[in-house]
Amino acid sequence: MNILLIGSGGREHALAWKLSQSPRLTKLLIAPGNPGMAQFGQIVPVDVTRIDLLIDIAVRSNIDLVVIGPEAPLAAGLADACLAAGLRVFGPTAAAAQIESSKAFAKQLMLEAGIPTAQVHIFTNAQQAADFARASQQIWVVKADQLAAGKGVIIPNDLESMLAAISQISAMGAERILLEERLTGPEISLLALCDGERLLVLPPARDHKRLLDGDKGPNTGGMGAIAPAALDREAQQWIVERCMFPAARALAAAGTPFCGVLYAGLMLTPDGPYVLEYNARFGDPETQVILPLLAGDLLEAMLACAEGRLNPDMLTWNGGAAACVVVAAPGYPEDPQPGIPIQGVESIEQPGVIVFHAGTAWDHGQLVTAGGRVLCITGTAKTLERACELAYLGVELIQFPGMQYRSDIGSVDS
Repeated sequence: MNILLIGSGGREHALAWKLSQSPRLTKLLIAPGNPGMAQFGQIVPVDVTRIDLLIDIAVRSNIDLVVIGPEAPLAAGLADACLAAGLRVFGPTAAAAQIESSKAFAKQLMLEAGIPTAQVHIFTNAQQAADFARASQQIWVVKADQLAAGKGVIIPNDLESMLAAISQISAMGAERILLEERLTGPEISLLALCDGERLLVLPPARDHKRLLDGDKGPNTGGMGAIAPAALDREAQQWIVERCMFPAARALAAAGTPFCGVLYAGLMLTPDGPYVLEYNARFGDPETQVILPLLAGDLLEAMLACAEGRLNPDMLTWNGGAAACVVVAAPGYPEDPQPGIPIQGVESIEQPGVIVFHAGTAWDHGQLVTAGGRVLCITGTAKTLERACELAYLGVELIQFPGMQYRSDIGSVDS
């Protein structure tokens, strides 16, 4: 099979790594890709926003399945364009992807479907939100009703920081601002492949979103992840039945069936699991810990989703655990510095350690930083403790000025 993989981050590197293991794969094109992905397929230097050009490439290259990694091209309608061109695609249409691209849409869907979620108030301008916040005498989580690369959520601790957060979210250009009830408890990510009706649930993962140790500092796109996260079978089944199937059914009933990865970001509160948000694609860095644990042919499962014939037994978990530590550029998340030479990647040869490139580029034969999150170092082992040890053994070999990473991935409930 000829596959076109869309994206250039650590998530897409992990997808290329896993897809390359499929006996059905004939040719893998990757647009725009990154230096680490070149060993698995042909890099096509086309930006994910160039939808017409990507469709032209897919048609001319006899692509059998387009796999869309990032959220932005999904929201922009790349899957719709693929379907219009007669191409099979793994990724939801723009209408179905609103479950991620519009937090207000997702909240309305949850409320109508009876999915447990936090109380919310939605405003069309910052002044309305600020007036409500002052009058409510309550501290609310502030969210932007748009895609924000994992940085559209601010959790203030007092009125002053909440008002500042409202101004910050408004300055991002969000048309609507959400003030959401603040919940407490550990967070967990549960992802499932979906063909519009059926779900294939993947091992639960936990993302570490804060920049600094101890879950301090600003929110980021994710500074590390572990899988499987602690979640007993009964609780997982409850989440699937109460939080995931109802969302898939609601989208199908609206005439926008969901094909791709349905991602539920949850908080395990004292009152039970609540959905914080949905994503319409693989998580990043969750993908970098989930895929190494999967046994079976991911490509075949993705094709089955695109053709509406998913079997929940197509992929299995091979046991063990995985931990990923993200190495970020200086200045991340506000102002990551590009062009910094990176040393040590080629020296990572420890069994059980995988290096996924996220924000890298070649500059005159030298690997350099080219994004906020630069590298994702994943360790796999029989136990989570050993997986974390292996990941950090890999991190210790990476060197570039100002590199940032957390030293507590896997040891805190975030």
